[in-house]
Amino acid sequence: MNANDVRRAWADRSGEFSPEYYAYYGPNDTSEAIRRVLDDHLDPTDAVLELGCGPGRHLSHLHDHGFENLHGIDINEESFAVMEEAYPDLYDAGTFYADAIETAVERFDDGEFDAIYSVETLQHIHPDDEWVFAPLARATSDVLVTIENEGEDGAIHPQTGIGVNDTEYDFPLYYRDWNDVFTQCGLTEIATDRAKKDTIRVFRQSA
Repeated sequence: MNANDVRRAWADRSGEFSPEYYAYYGPNDTSEAIRRVLDDHLDPTDAVLELGCGPGRHLSHLHDHGFENLHGIDINEESFAVMEEAYPDLYDAGTFYADAIETAVERFDDGEFDAIYSVETLQHIHPDDEWVFAPLARATSDVLVTIENEGEDGAIHPQTGIGVNDTEYDFPLYYRDWNDVFTQCGLTEIATDRAKKDTIRVFRQSA
């Protein structure tokens, strides 16, 4: 799949991993992990952006715990219709972008958000679009959190810095070491938690 194919696959997604799918399952342990990280670093009025927010299950958990300045990007426009029905308070309170990350990021100022986080979303960025990582790093004034599948040991090629799983699902997963990616963008990793499937990494702007 080329970069356009990958974006179209998510823009038109239905069934498994669709907005309705995630709204059905609602907030989960990952939602709480995000809340704990952001509680440690932010005030409730600080601006938070979720990449690939879907119908807002993680953002709704933040909203329910006092975060007031919430933003989300999702390429699937249906996400926001589902959000309006499933999480109407979040829908009314937040600011949302029905767009590809690759398009939206070009409109963001440096330091526009106090925190940016991604849950199993950056792992779908095609290698041709890796340029987006640097402007994402610049768009946060404080914290960036990645919760992504980095694959098993040996999944990432040591020379290219990427691995591809294009057999398990009907879309590719691009395994990356997000420490390598975002430290090269000027951020400093301050915490790591390796779970069974995903690795949680917390970065801050370097002094």
